[in-house]
Amino acid sequence: MSSYRLSKRQRLLWLWGGISLAAALILGAAVFLGGPRQAGSGADAAGGSEITSVLRREAGAEQARFRFRDVREQAGIDFRHFPATRRSLLPEDMGPGLAWGDYDNDGDPDLFLVNFSGSILDADPVGGRHALYRNEGGGRFLDVTEQAGLAEPSYGQGAAWGDYDNDGDLDIYLTNYGPNRLYRNEGDGRFTDVTVPAGVGDPGFSSAAAWGDYDNDGHIDLYVSNYVLFEHRETDQARVSRQHGSEIPYTINPSSYSPAPNRLYRNNSDGSFTDVAEEAGVADAQGRSLGNLWLDFDNDGLLDLYVANDVSANGVYRNRGDGSFTDIGASSLAADYRGAMGLAAGDYDRDGDMDLFVTHWLAQENGLFENMVSEGLKDGQGNRRLFFMDNAEMTGLGQISLKTVAWATGFADLDNDGLLDLWVVNGNTLEMASDTTRLKPQPLYLFQQEPEQGFFEVGHQASPALERRFVGRGGAHADYDADGRMDIAVAVHGGQPLLLHNTSSGNGHWLGIRLRQQGGNTRAIGARVSVRSGGRVQTAQVGGGGSYISQHSDDLHFGLGDEAGAVEITIHWPDGSIETHSDIQPDRLLELSHNAMYKSKEGASP
Repeated sequence: MSSYRLSKRQRLLWLWGGISLAAALILGAAVFLGGPRQAGSGADAAGGSEITSVLRREAGAEQARFRFRDVREQAGIDFRHFPATRRSLLPEDMGPGLAWGDYDNDGDPDLFLVNFSGSILDADPVGGRHALYRNEGGGRFLDVTEQAGLAEPSYGQGAAWGDYDNDGDLDIYLTNYGPNRLYRNEGDGRFTDVTVPAGVGDPGFSSAAAWGDYDNDGHIDLYVSNYVLFEHRETDQARVSRQHGSEIPYTINPSSYSPAPNRLYRNNSDGSFTDVAEEAGVADAQGRSLGNLWLDFDNDGLLDLYVANDVSANGVYRNRGDGSFTDIGASSLAADYRGAMGLAAGDYDRDGDMDLFVTHWLAQENGLFENMVSEGLKDGQGNRRLFFMDNAEMTGLGQISLKTVAWATGFADLDNDGLLDLWVVNGNTLEMASDTTRLKPQPLYLFQQEPEQGFFEVGHQASPALERRFVGRGGAHADYDADGRMDIAVAVHGGQPLLLHNTSSGNGHWLGIRLRQQGGNTRAIGARVSVRSGGRVQTAQVGGGGSYISQHSDDLHFGLGDEAGAVEITIHWPDGSIETHSDIQPDRLLELSHNAMYKSKEGASP
């Protein structure tokens, strides 16, 4: 394929021409075969052998350049999600998530696993608790949940680490069905529940949370996605809905419930927050929100916002720089009305701007939204025209996803060849016919990117552990053992997580970059980093959310392929400063610090 060589304008013309041709062919085939199919039915929707099978691509066993091994047991992680009998209620089915974060500042990412304490119908839930596993080094983890003060059970969904008080250590926000919680890191291994004084305990049904300094004042803010206004009524248990051509319980269909508005908690810099979502224009009250991502779409130094919505149009919001956002959903071409869950951000085509991958529900295809931001085209306000092109079919990520319900995801260079690969966690929301207390398992996908060809799924070739199907939900990547290879943790509904250790051999060189700031936003969330090596430039952004109710490590990782020479690094810090470092040697984790100069809301330094 030629999408890596053509200009963006040429690719857009080719895409729309191809869409028109494909639509005509499909319509003609439908008429020839005796009429259109019901949406989501038949072999085609299941990834079968009819019209869309021409888009299928196969990978040989020799093609997989990376290998993974599930080392959960050897690592000392003993955790099981939801120790109760599933009762076909929507809040039970949406988690769990997990989050990587170096809470003790020893240089190794630690792992927080979210749990759902038990059935919401029981007066006394079984007591499944969350778990904080401290990275001990050497591939081992230690359960320190009790000592840390994080053992209090809740109906947990997701988690996000962030240093909201700028004291240099990571605090953690936990989303729940029921009141959310904020735990402040005391710096001695213990956490304190500060939800009430902070004012961030939304009592509804929250999903994802993401930290990001949208107003560039050095105090990170918090966006929380709320799902639906779920209400349990005994009479609803006997009702049914239709979904994907099948009858399902009314109580697991999100369309049965009204959407809930989201929260944008502005950091007041005194330990408290104010919800400004409505006045900022990002409440997204009509969206059943499951994911969110802070991302500088147009490289103007301001964090924009993308919100993934289920059976609702996604939210695409451009930061105006005055504390408010413009809804550009329609003009961006990235506000699809599908069942969206997970998000990944990465410059997969290495053109200097960040692209988006969005996971979707069954028979809807995942979306790869290539960033088409233009220097030459302007919108009505004089800004660069910002829009996206769904390139999933052209790159091999569309047809294969017709048969899955996809959740957590992430771009990561898994073989260090200088091209971003992609992983996708799958798990059905439809119940087993033989046992309705269980959900249907599905495979996890590992996509290897090939130059000028796109992505090939190589999961079962890359790991025997991935031959097993499970009900996946959350997931996030990190190089937890500092060996220069990206590992993946996967959260499993009703089961134990996977810790996929990257055991690849003979791969390329690499460079890890860890950014720290003094003066505010201590983890440099939103910083944009470019690495130049051998004539190639790769770009990445620090933090900002993504995946699905989960969080990746905030260290950046760049594969360098065969380039063993020195590289050049350019950092666009969140305060607007630009810094360049030359003659950087590869195959190591490099930590860089910056003395940030922020203006407070009153115009003075914080």
